[in-house]
Amino acid sequence: MGILLGASLAQGTQEKEPRYKYKKDGLVYAEIAKAPEKARAKRNPLEKDPEAVAAGANLFEQHCAECHGNNAEGGKKGPSLRAPEVQNAAPGAIFWILTNGVVRRGMPVWSKLPEPQRWQLVSYIKSLGAVSTEVTNPPSTNPTPTATPSPRASSLPRH
Repeated sequence: MGILLGASLAQGTQEKEPRYKYKKDGLVYAEIAKAPEKARAKRNPLEKDPEAVAAGANLFEQHCAECHGNNAEGGKKGPSLRAPEVQNAAPGAIFWILTNGVVRRGMPVWSKLPEPQRWQLVSYIKSLGAVSTEVTNPPSTNPTPTATPSPRASSLPRH
């Protein structure tokens, strides 16, 4: 009985864990690369507008968070927008994806959203920055200097 109970508990917890459809699918970001050169070359007319990021955050909450997660780190339906593939993409490519969607992957077409609002979303997405996937070492209990002299600096003669 204990083994069966343990097995069913394990299955129950597996089913309750979020299923990130795109987590292991590296092709999800390939759509960005499919943006035509003309689209990629477009500059965000709101890139220097400080209010565009805040407006984009509101739009993201209304239209995007349900799929991409509240922090844009990915959700049950949509991939992380903090991935390097998105953060390193040209603003015009992100705008193109917003405009045309990726319907076969569940990304809706947002062409009916006014163009300035799509650019606000681009501003917000680009402001997020990439989430580091590197594992950092925990801080040492022994205090050590934070700056290490460069090899070039140490090879200079001292006076």
